[in-house]
Amino acid sequence: MTLMKNVLALRQKKAIVEKGGGDKAIEKQIAMGKMTARDRILAIVDAGSFHEYDLFVQHEERNFGMEGKVLAGDGVITGTGMINGSPVCIYAQDFTVMGGSLGLKHARKITKIMDHALKLKIPCIGINDSGGARIQEGIGALAGYGEIFYRNTMASGVIPQISVILGPCAGGAVYSPALTDFVFVVENISKMFITGPNVIETVLGEKISQEDLGGARVHAEITGNAHFYALSEQECFDQIKNLISLIPHNNEQKAKAIAPKKPKAKKDIEKIIPTNPKHPYDVRDIIHALTDDSYFLEVHELWAANIVVGFGRMDGETVGFVANQPMYLAGCLDCDSSDKAARFIRFCDAFNIPIVTLEDMPGYLPGVDQEHAGVIRHGAKVLYAYSEATVPKITVILRKAYGGGYIAMNSRHLGADFTFAWPSAEIAVMGPEGAANIIFRKEIMEAENEEAMREQKVQEYIEKFANPYVAASKGYIDAVIEPSETRELLLHALKISKNKEDFRPEKKHGIPPF
Repeated sequence: MTLMKNVLALRQKKAIVEKGGGDKAIEKQIAMGKMTARDRILAIVDAGSFHEYDLFVQHEERNFGMEGKVLAGDGVITGTGMINGSPVCIYAQDFTVMGGSLGLKHARKITKIMDHALKLKIPCIGINDSGGARIQEGIGALAGYGEIFYRNTMASGVIPQISVILGPCAGGAVYSPALTDFVFVVENISKMFITGPNVIETVLGEKISQEDLGGARVHAEITGNAHFYALSEQECFDQIKNLISLIPHNNEQKAKAIAPKKPKAKKDIEKIIPTNPKHPYDVRDIIHALTDDSYFLEVHELWAANIVVGFGRMDGETVGFVANQPMYLAGCLDCDSSDKAARFIRFCDAFNIPIVTLEDMPGYLPGVDQEHAGVIRHGAKVLYAYSEATVPKITVILRKAYGGGYIAMNSRHLGADFTFAWPSAEIAVMGPEGAANIIFRKEIMEAENEEAMREQKVQEYIEKFANPYVAASKGYIDAVIEPSETRELLLHALKISKNKEDFRPEKKHGIPPF
């Protein structure tokens, strides 16, 4: 009987703690259009797979009215579960408990589950919904944040780290998501900023809403702090599940393979690129023509749209795609797109994901604004990331490959394993028009019909230099291929480079142009 009484008492205690901040607080949370912390976890992991730890952990603060104050789970839920049958560690801050504020014990629950993730070599997912540091705990709360940041850094490149912003995430708290691999945000729910609107109004005299300062759309489209944007929490959770299915558990494994499928793209790959080289097209149509089932999970879809990055499968295996997007800024590289590409390349390299690069770009974006913003430093990040990467690296030059852009987009000179070019490829120091204007300036100026002579010289330059055959004759291009051959050649290149080993000089670490 004693044991049964204890079991009943345990169930009662668990039922109380699992209610978080209580019925009224939960009703308020739901009224704000937000799910509870526990429901969020249960919506992400496979049914019946979540196991919670440290349910009864409590703070130890005795000042500022905290003595004897019981906080359910100290405002955070931690545990393990499965997503599509794959194990994950997960935690969710509970806004119904003292605004999800972070104290030392709250932080220690998080760092404990992070330590588990690193030790077990499985992904770690953090759901952020917190008013920030628990002011009553003072330096203890700050210490807790520091211990989280340290673990984010130690786990970087070892296990995938995912941050989900489902409420406020302000002040120092924003640095943990910034240190993780992928950040998910939801419209009208996610808020991220270093300095809140009230402080900005006090110091600068400017009125601004939380949404305009650091809402979901701002971080998905303007700052680039968010990698995935959703209109609802459930859409966000589906995105997380899709991502987890495409990436490995840790840096010692490869992503789980599935049964191969043929592309089901509606557009014929031969007809995607316009005849006129000045006309744009959507490079994602080419990706869809190459991937299994034409599936592509785009990362940073709304930010730096002049380059496209994301995951697809080829022959059932995960592949990372980096592609210039002629629909925006003619596919030029600029500061933001360089950062976007370099970060994605380094993630793929850290987690054994082959990289396919689709190139069509006239170079780096010119202009005073870009120069002053540090396009040299930012652009060098792409060079560094490609050169450093040791995973299989394959490039297909679709159309334009001019100047420094040709080099930057995983050229043979940066260590590409295979480089293919379509017959439409234009590989040259600069565009034919600009080159002709410089090389044939005298002939053009002396001609009776300058425009006719200019056009003649442009065509002459294209025939002699702006084509794939000059590069192919020097061995910089492995093969000039028909568009219809692209998938077959990529599959072959990926297959034979599975066991690639690329040796590097021994060193503690390199120094990227951060």
